[in-house]
Amino acid sequence: MHSAVMSAADSRLPAGLSRTRVDQPSARFLRLAELRRLRKCEQVAAVCYRVRGGNIEFLLVQTRKERWTFPKGSAMPGLTHAQAAALEAFEEAGVHGRMEEASFTRYIQPKRGNMQGSVVTELAVSAHLCEVLRLGPPQEFNRNPTWFPADKAKRRLREDREPDFGAELARVVDRALNRVRRLRSETGMARDAPQKVQFIDIDKIRTTARVKTSRTGSGGLSSPSS
Repeated sequence: MHSAVMSAADSRLPAGLSRTRVDQPSARFLRLAELRRLRKCEQVAAVCYRVRGGNIEFLLVQTRKERWTFPKGSAMPGLTHAQAAALEAFEEAGVHGRMEEASFTRYIQPKRGNMQGSVVTELAVSAHLCEVLRLGPPQEFNRNPTWFPADKAKRRLREDREPDFGAELARVVDRALNRVRRLRSETGMARDAPQKVQFIDIDKIRTTARVKTSRTGSGGLSSPSS
């Protein structure tokens, strides 16, 4: 289809100008949903935590198949991965808090097509650590955001999944534990030192995203986790 359009365009242009003209990017604007499908291999996850009585707990949500997972979705055009992860945390779990700008780890998620026997593809997921300051009502229904101690969170993430993928998600929790402990240790030892870790405020990102998505003409921001 694309080649046919190019050939037709070439036949209407003077010799020597066809390639220059045809190679120019299209000016057609895509809706946010279309862009997310084009970039569906880029996923972001919000690994949300809080500290209660010296213990680190993690916030998980449920997918449509009632599996426990991190708030997660597609990367969004015009937003950093951390900003997109912050929106997923707010929409799926009602999170208000601070998201680390830099990803602390990445993991691979297998994803099967809709048809039985279809090929399994792999999606790279960029995981960002989020300190939860408070929770509000989630924007999405039936997510059931729930706090779990680290060990129980790992068990929930392994449930009803292939062993390798369940183990991969459990390792994300372990890496998050190490990251949180290191951050708390560094804060305790050098309270007056310049802050090297960059955080973003989820409430500010919500305003930014509303402006960006209104310009694209799309109302939806989130995609179902799996």
